Amino acid sequence: MPARVVLGEHGEGAARVVESSRRRVIDGAAEDNFRGSRKVTGVIINGRRRPCLLLLELLRELGRLQRSEFPIPFFAPTSRSSRKQNMAGRHPDLDPAPAVDALDYIKIVVNPDGTVTRGLDMPSTPADPDPDQPSAVRTKDVPLNPAHNTWARIYVPRPSPPPDQKLPLVVYYHGGGFVICSPADAMHHVFCSLMAVKLGAVVVSPSYRLAPEHRLPAAYDDAVEALRWVSTTEEEWLREGVDFSRCYLMGTSAGGNIAYHVGLRVCAAAADLEPLVIRGLILHHPFFGGSRRTESEVRLFNNQTLPVNVADKMWELSLPAGADRDHEYCNPTGGERSEEWERMKKLGWRVVVVAGSGDPLIDRQRELAAKLEAKGVEVVGLFGGEGDYHGVEIIEPAKAEPLFEKLKSNI
Repeated sequence: MPARVVLGEHGEGAARVVESSRRRVIDGAAEDNFRGSRKVTGVIINGRRRPCLLLLELLRELGRLQRSEFPIPFFAPTSRSSRKQNMAGRHPDLDPAPAVDALDYIKIVVNPDGTVTRGLDMPSTPADPDPDQPSAVRTKDVPLNPAHNTWARIYVPRPSPPPDQKLPLVVYYHGGGFVICSPADAMHHVFCSLMAVKLGAVVVSPSYRLAPEHRLPAAYDDAVEALRWVSTTEEEWLREGVDFSRCYLMGTSAGGNIAYHVGLRVCAAAADLEPLVIRGLILHHPFFGGSRRTESEVRLFNNQTLPVNVADKMWELSLPAGADRDHEYCNPTGGERSEEWERMKKLGWRVVVVAGSGDPLIDRQRELAAKLEAKGVEVVGLFGGEGDYHGVEIIEPAKAEPLFEKLKSNI
């Protein structure tokens, strides 16, 4: 019976009852966890916290043991690898104290009527379509769906290629945990401008409705609608310079989640988007989650860029009402996706997963990459080191350039 031990003020450990031929033992907890003033204060069983003041009470709670059934306790010290395994799958009730308040971190106030007030002062950059400006890209904002107040920003690198040389297209979805940000944010503008220049591609970055006013799947619906607009528009910046047979879906953080779910949707009816032909997905630090903690989420719980309790709050605000973090929108490996992954494989899509070891979500990103690859999908994993935190190339443009050099060979 899996369980979690809640220790007193000195820390926490993990334990499980292990059957043997003669007796039951506690495995996975070092002996000194129970020495001196350390006191077992509770146990998590089947997701419920139960008080448990003494070790013997813990044993009885776990195995309904009588004192005579367990005369000599045995404590097996854990190895380093065992401790890492014990960290994975941990119940959120055992999280350390959060270093930040989640709503204050993203500057959101939830009002009594369920609406929110956003207070994050994010610098923005206006589009610049003037062909006479000496910038490396031209940019233009175009409306998509006035009823939803959605729009897109187009980036075209300079100088324009000759008429017989058309550029690949990247449809890029911005991040922000589904609840904040816009394509006009300065950091997204800089990132997409660099992308257009370094990849030699036209970039279209559509907006989407934000949660909690518009919970998922609203963002997915808007993202697919943007793709359909791209495939049918007469917008001259696209019709004149884009090779529609070379389209890639890309997104950062929540945008990477959107790119993945849009891919799942459109791979079932790829012909409906013609002349647009999608060649692959670029999932840049994609935002995923789950009800149980991974080792990287435990290890990096209070990291400064994406504290795990902040990610939890974003999911709480964006998932359908009543859904938990094992919903298919959040946990990409929690359900059955074999049919969609098989279609991706048959279409010849290449899925690039970009992640860093300093991101608490890296274990989930690696797991998705491994499962896609096991299904025969062509996967390219670009996994950075501990200094590569969540969305690092957005925050540090100097690190975006080497990323685009790597992506260039995949486009």
